[in-house]
Order: sequence, then C-alpha cells, then structure tokens
Amino acid sequence: MAPRFRALALTSLLLTALIWPAQGPAQAPATAGKISRFGQYSGYSPVLYDSSVRTSLYLTMRDGVKIALDILRPAKAGKVEQAPLPVIWTHNRYRRAFQAGPRLVTVADSPDIRNLIMHGYVAASADARGSGASFGASKGIFTKDETQDAYEITEWLGKQPWSNGNVGMFGGSYLGITQFMAAATKPPHLKAIFPVVALFDLFEMGSQGGVYKEDFVKTWSELTTRLDTEPGVAPVDGDAGGVLLKKALAEHKAGNRPLASIMEGLRFRNSVDPVTGVAPSMEWQPAGHIAAINGSGVPVYLWAGWFDAFTRHAFLAYRNFTAPRRLAVSARSHAPRDQEISTEEIRLIAVEELRWFDHWLKGVENGIMNEPPIYYQVMVEPKKNIWKTATAWPFPEAKPVCEYLAAGRSLTSASVNDGKLAAVPPKKSGSDAYVVDYGVSTGTATRWDNAVGGGFAYPDLADHDARSLTYTSAALKADVEVTGFPVVHAWLSSTATDADLFAYLEEVYPEGGSRYITEGVLRASVRALSESPYDNLGLPYHRAFDSDVAPLKPGEPVELVFSMEPTSNVFNAGNRIRLTLSGADKDNAATPRIDPPPTMTIHRSMERPSFFELPIVPAAAAAEETPAAFFLYFILGLVIVLALAFAFYVRSRLTKKP
Repeated sequence: MAPRFRALALTSLLLTALIWPAQGPAQAPATAGKISRFGQYSGYSPVLYDSSVRTSLYLTMRDGVKIALDILRPAKAGKVEQAPLPVIWTHNRYRRAFQAGPRLVTVADSPDIRNLIMHGYVAASADARGSGASFGASKGIFTKDETQDAYEITEWLGKQPWSNGNVGMFGGSYLGITQFMAAATKPPHLKAIFPVVALFDLFEMGSQGGVYKEDFVKTWSELTTRLDTEPGVAPVDGDAGGVLLKKALAEHKAGNRPLASIMEGLRFRNSVDPVTGVAPSMEWQPAGHIAAINGSGVPVYLWAGWFDAFTRHAFLAYRNFTAPRRLAVSARSHAPRDQEISTEEIRLIAVEELRWFDHWLKGVENGIMNEPPIYYQVMVEPKKNIWKTATAWPFPEAKPVCEYLAAGRSLTSASVNDGKLAAVPPKKSGSDAYVVDYGVSTGTATRWDNAVGGGFAYPDLADHDARSLTYTSAALKADVEVTGFPVVHAWLSSTATDADLFAYLEEVYPEGGSRYITEGVLRASVRALSESPYDNLGLPYHRAFDSDVAPLKPGEPVELVFSMEPTSNVFNAGNRIRLTLSGADKDNAATPRIDPPPTMTIHRSMERPSFFELPIVPAAAAAEETPAAFFLYFILGLVIVLALAFAFYVRSRLTKKP
C-alpha cells in the first residue's frame, strides 16, 4: 500500500501545483533562455557597445531661437556605430550637461540611460529654451513655445541618418511632464514615452485644495533661476571661449520670469497670467491637453512613488490617457535619499525602460504588454515592501470603510483632544474646538521639500500631533491593508470667514510613536464640489474658480469633502490608525494668519457626522500565501485525489465480472 500512497501524494502535489494561486506579481514564463518580467530581462537584448561618443550643436527653431542639444551615440572600442538606431531624448530644464569640478556630467552618467546606450540606443538631451546653453527666455512652464520646440526636436532626431526613425522620451519630474506635452503635439516619429514622477494637473501642484504651497514654489523658483543664469552649463561644440553661452545666459537673466512670480498670482484654477494672457492652471499642464495626447496614440509607461509630490497625478494620467500604457508605483519619494531604496529604484527603472523601448522602438516581442498593466508596492512595514499587480484603478478589491470621529479619549496622544475613531456613526452630539496653531508643521523634509531638492525624513509626529486634533483607533487585532485614496468628510465651523483644514493619516505604534502615511488639505472657501473636466477616479473635485469662493459664516457648520494622496500601506496588528487634523503647516503651506487666531470646531454628531473613508482590502485579497496555506492546499489536493481514487475503485468493483 505504501507505494500507492506515495503515488497519491505525488499526484496530490501535482494537482496542488495546478490549483495553487499565483505568488506575487504575475510573471511571464521564461522560454528558450529568455526572461522578460517586471524587474527582470535577459536573452532579448544583448549589450553590444562599451561606450558612447558625445557631440553637441545648436538647433534653430521656427522663431529663430537656438536650442542646445547633446547627442550621445553608442560606440565600441572607440568606434561609433554608423547603422541607424532608435533615439531616446529628454527635454531638460536643469542643464543637459554641466561641469562638476574637472568632470563633465551628461545624461550618459545616469545608469538607466547608460544602460540603454550600451544596448543600442542613441541618447539626446536638449536644454529647454531659456535654460542651459539654449537661447530665448522662459516665460512660463510647459508653455506653447516650449512644447512646440519638443515637436521640432523630435522630428529632427527622427530624420537623422543615424536614427531608425523611432524616437522615445525619458526623464523625471519636469523632464517627465515635458513628455506629455510633446505627445500632445503629435510628432510622427514619437513612438513611446517613459515619464517618472510627473504631474498631471498644475493647480493641484501649486495650490492643492486651494492652499498655496509657498515654500515648494519659492524653492523651485530659486533653483531654476540659479541654474538658468549661473555659469557651469556646458557650451556646445565649436563655441570657442563660450561666447555663445555667455549670450544665452544674458538672455535668460534679462527675459526669464521667476516661477514664483507666476505661481503667486494663480490662486484660483481659472486665474489668468497677466503677461501671457493664458490661464496656466488650465493650459500649461497635461490635464489641459488630454484629447491631443490621446490623439497622438503614444504609448506611456508611468512611474510614481507613494511619497512623491505628484502621487495622485500618476493615477489621473493613467486613467485619462487611452494609448497603450502601464503604471508602476513604488514606496519612493520624488528623489529617494535612502541609498538602498535609490539603488533598487535605479535598477528597476533601467530594466523597465529597456523592456519598454525595446518593444516600442525596436519591435522586440518581449511580452511586456501581456502583463498586468499596474504594478505597485504595498508597504508592509518600514523598509519591507511587496510588489503586487492590478488590472484597474481604483483597486477593485479595495472597499471603502468609514471611520467616524468619536467622543472619549484614546489615551495614546497628548493632542488637544486625544479623540477616538469608531466604526459606527455617533448617536449623540459632540464637537472638538481647536484654536488654530500657526506654528504647527510636518517638518522641512517632507514630500514637498524632497520634490525640489530637499531631504525626505518625516519625524515622529508626536510634537505635530500635540498641537493638533487627533482621532485614534483601538489597537488592531489583525493586519489592515489600505490601498487607494482615503477621503475625508469633516463638518467644520470657525469664528473666522475661512479655514484651511489639513488631514494626516498615521500609523501609531504600541509604544506611542507614529509614522506619516499620507495627507490631504482643503481651504473651506473653495469647498464647493464640481464635476471634473477629466476622469477624477470618482473622487471629490473642487473646481476652485474665483467665482466658486464661498466664505464661511462664523459659527455655521459646513461639510468639507476631500481626498488624501493615495497610498498602499498595511497597518500591522497591534498598531493603531490615526487621523490628525490641523489648521496650518507653516513650513509647507501658506495659510493666512489672523490675529488673534480663530477657533475652528470639528463637529461629530448624528446630524453632522465627521468621518473618513479608508479603501480597505479584505484580508482574503490582501493575504500572502504561507506554509500553513500551502498545507491546506496540499490537503485539499490530497482529498480530491483520494476521492477520485475511491470513485474509480468503487466503479471497478461494481463493473467487475463474477
């Protein structure tokens, strides 16, 4: 009998393998020594070159403005490849090439671009007009002139003898946004783009929820002004003594408009820039050109981070664009400072860029478009992240669960109120009064600071919370995965005619410390909900036109409804969930000061329940497979096999001749 049971066990294992659910992200099978899956790629695209040769020149645009352009062509043993190759390029706002001491830094110093060059791509980088060694002046960001330059540069690159006519674009932040804008002009040679941490809606960048991000804009403005006017950028070939470069820098100094001087006047979405006569928050952005971008049909691979300044923008772009597209979201900030995270990010992006451009610019059938379109990291605990996949967003498995602001003390915070969270609406009237503390801050190394060159290191939020209102859950009995956009519904009144409501989602540890997860903000005077001009993922949308302003009537409650930045975080068993509300964030937002500070009241009654919705993934959908799960599947398979064996045995006995 033992051999038979061994056979049954073997059959059970085979059957278990057939019914066993997929582990982690779905993976394409490796065939004939080839591997092509998220983060892994071999056997499809060999390394053919060992170096590159750089040349630079000026391209003259339709209006006579000369644009500085670097071209880096693959070479082997010093010999430049003469055969036509695909071209990738970036529209650079931060200098296409510059001197770092004795060394010249170019795009080839980026590991991902160097990797593409070695695999047979020509790389190019152009200084945007008004920046670097290019002539002209910058009158704004992502303007019509700048975008038309992108069209002309793309078409020039596509027609060169060393180009095979297939052009792609790469780059992050400003260099990612310019890819969307270029696609909107529909260049025939543009075949694919790979924007990293790029915005979609300009107003949501500069005045999210109607609250001006003064420090963010000011720092960005100072950075671009310095880079546009100070020496250090590389001149183009043949510019003896840098004569042309000096003239270009002089043009920048005389004609460039500081970004802050533009953005300070855009307090409403329909605000018109007096110099250009356009409404930047409706025109200088990808969201203003959705139809044109879709009309181009250019495939797009979006790369984002849960702690980026533009996290929501990636999901909006993915949802609104219709060309072949993919989205990857990791646990990164705008410019990762953690060496471990940064190194892995660089590796992943290098692999995915190569797979993406191989498919669209070289025609390599590597299966990238047969995979799930969305890859995202779930943050299980600090520095432990797991990649998962989705076929749509909002994530279908995530269900909104309401957490109500409740009476009582959680005994976990020294905050103004130390409130609780409850799963059911309040049955009695209640409220929490809060004198606005204009000194409260989430720090100077936030997601917003990091986006303009600063650090990224949220502190323990105990000090922040002590000067705010907090609402904390009971200790969790099991892990809870939150994946998507939390949405705040807060009934608020004030002794003033306006209020800024900042909301923070935190994970609280048993010992009392807490960790920042995400945030959102809304100015009460622009609280009116409107129909979005684009697909807003079913989230509350605030048009925030000047005509939408509705001041508060002192003492009269109004409901504020707004979404936080999306996240994917597991709140571990034993920890707690906290919602923190404040009336300012002094280092990151410009809230007008009133003296004496007004009192803001959060209402939590049966008639006016304040709560927030958490997109919670049910345990069955969120759970990882474990050895115990394997054992259960093995037993299930064994039972099925034994049942089949018994059925065959009974049948054979019944049909056996006497």
